[in-house]
Amino acid sequence: MKWLAPVHRCHLEWGPRGAVDAASRGDVVIVVDVLSFTSAVATAIEAGGEIVPARDQLEGRHVAVQLGAELAGKRGEAGATFSLSPLSFRTAPEGRQVVLASPNGATCALAAAGARALLAGCLLNASAVAACAERLATREQLGVTVVPAGERWPETGELRVAIEDYLGAGAILSGVGLEKSPEAAVCVAAFEVCRDRIFELIWQSSSGRELQDKGYGADVRHSAQLDLFESVPLAKLIDKGRPVFSR
Repeated sequence: MKWLAPVHRCHLEWGPRGAVDAASRGDVVIVVDVLSFTSAVATAIEAGGEIVPARDQLEGRHVAVQLGAELAGKRGEAGATFSLSPLSFRTAPEGRQVVLASPNGATCALAAAGARALLAGCLLNASAVAACAERLATREQLGVTVVPAGERWPETGELRVAIEDYLGAGAILSGVGLEKSPEAAVCVAAFEVCRDRIFELIWQSSSGRELQDKGYGADVRHSAQLDLFESVPLAKLIDKGRPVFSR
């Protein structure tokens, strides 16, 4: 559709469909899933680990066997060293490759695997990721698309907007000095207005309250911090085009 053709350098697109469109344009793509996939990726990469995305645990087990990697379990799973809990990756050993399943962030990352460059962004690494994306885009004369992953309605699987991902996307977009689409500009404005209330808003959001109810309030506190890390999770392709995030 002609009205969907990009006329700006910096864009905002939601979910897996947005990730596919951005990758097909040849953009630098930044996937954002604050609670919790990309926050887990950022924490693992800061510690020196590597993350391989998978859509679910079944796919993850298959990929882990293929790669000889460790499979992250579900939050609270007995015997699991790593999980979608970002805090489980604080002490990830240098070079440890972990397969991490996520129906939202990992699915978006896999959808964007063909992008010219693929990064995992969140509040924790917003400024570092923005600077890296701008450098890559400027050097190669590319566009930049930030993809908030969102959540899924359990009954239908349809996309549900997640404010934590919108705020994370706005934090990153605010640091990219390229001409922004209206969607990207509004996202930046929302972040700037809410900047001093990020923790409060995420803590009280649907996703934040869900994690608190399950006993993972510490993950929410950790993931709501702005610019805690300077490492940038940049994907390289392995094993039939599957991305792996590392420094």
